[in-house]
Amino acid sequence: MLRAEAGRTIKLALPIIIGELAQMSLHIIDAAMIGAINYKQLAASALVINVINIPFVIGIGMTISVSQMVSMAHGRKDGQLVSHYLFNGFFLCVCTAMLITGLLVADKNILLHLGQDDEVAHLALPFMQLMSISIIPMLLFMALKQFADGLEYTRTAMVLSLSGMPVNILLNWLLIYGHWGFPRMELAGAGWATLITRTLMFIALLFVILRHKLFWRYIAVSRNQWKLKWKTVKELLHIGVPSSMQIGMEASAFAISGIIIGTIGAVAQAAHQIALSCASFTFMVSMGLSQAGSIRVSNAFGRKDRKMISIIGKSTLITAFLYGTCCALIFTFFRNQLPHLFNKNTEVLNLAALLLLYAAIFQISDSTQAISAGLLRGIKDVKMPTLFVGIAYWVAGLPLGYMFAFVFNMGAAGMWLGFITGLSLASLFLILRFLKMTK
Repeated sequence: MLRAEAGRTIKLALPIIIGELAQMSLHIIDAAMIGAINYKQLAASALVINVINIPFVIGIGMTISVSQMVSMAHGRKDGQLVSHYLFNGFFLCVCTAMLITGLLVADKNILLHLGQDDEVAHLALPFMQLMSISIIPMLLFMALKQFADGLEYTRTAMVLSLSGMPVNILLNWLLIYGHWGFPRMELAGAGWATLITRTLMFIALLFVILRHKLFWRYIAVSRNQWKLKWKTVKELLHIGVPSSMQIGMEASAFAISGIIIGTIGAVAQAAHQIALSCASFTFMVSMGLSQAGSIRVSNAFGRKDRKMISIIGKSTLITAFLYGTCCALIFTFFRNQLPHLFNKNTEVLNLAALLLLYAAIFQISDSTQAISAGLLRGIKDVKMPTLFVGIAYWVAGLPLGYMFAFVFNMGAAGMWLGFITGLSLASLFLILRFLKMTK
């Protein structure tokens, strides 16, 4: 039965994974195309990503509440409640997106006060503003995607994510390098390409949901169900706020580590960005499995099928362990080849290869902690897992990483030892919590 349920979760997860990988591929392609100019441009893009990633993933945490509540209502076969959660969840995500973008645009000059290379910080300013604005269409796209995923229509967003890749690559080629008469904008060109692509993807998904027959039953009852209710918003916040805190604490630990590494120098920052891009790419598969497992568990939770919750959870965790093992082997054997996709500077390549070896060590714990957190969200257990994640990353991982980096003079590699510690503890805490809650 575990094998059969693992197969069903993977089937549901595949379109989510492909969509996540498409989005991650865009970041990697951006990094590669920017890195082809010079490593300081790459370091500037890494600085911006590190700064905006914290509020951005907090916004993504809010969108997760949409899929959780929609999936639970879908498990109860209550289409009107599904529509009600769609409207209130989308409104909540609009407010979140506007708030995050406003704060980032207003405080963009913080880049000049983080102890980074001066040229890198000034190169990053226009890119920072464009990437901050692009958070609005991206979070609105994510809110609609979570609605479709919660209904287990996971292919819809996948198709649009894949369609966005050639658009973004073409715009990068035109605007970064100045082909076909377009101005050569370099790093700022990548920002414009991202903003335009994300806006087009949101508009396309909105059109599909409003017009396609798959979703018509939920749109048809809009007159009755598309009303703001504080009780519903509180339900969404009950899932969204802890989810945002969980993801935000992990992302902020990585982001702050990246900023700390940036104080070592542009070479360390660029190498860190290369290794982190590779690790983030493999993590997208874990995120897809986490979302699929969470949706299936939430659906079973809505039906009050406790036995199925346990079976789905255990089968998904086994899948995570096997996947993490494969990723660890790939990083170990190809650590010297992968950095060449991003840059040609010898110092950057050598350091990136070392960091990829550290990344190989935490692949299993990275995958299992992400999936455990998703499974716990599926049964609406979010407060204790948030505390566990905070302890793992902020009490243990980040302080130890800083100590290894600067007290023991290990540099960027020391911060990555901190990653290994934080991810391993988070994985242990969350797996034990899920097993306890479903015993």
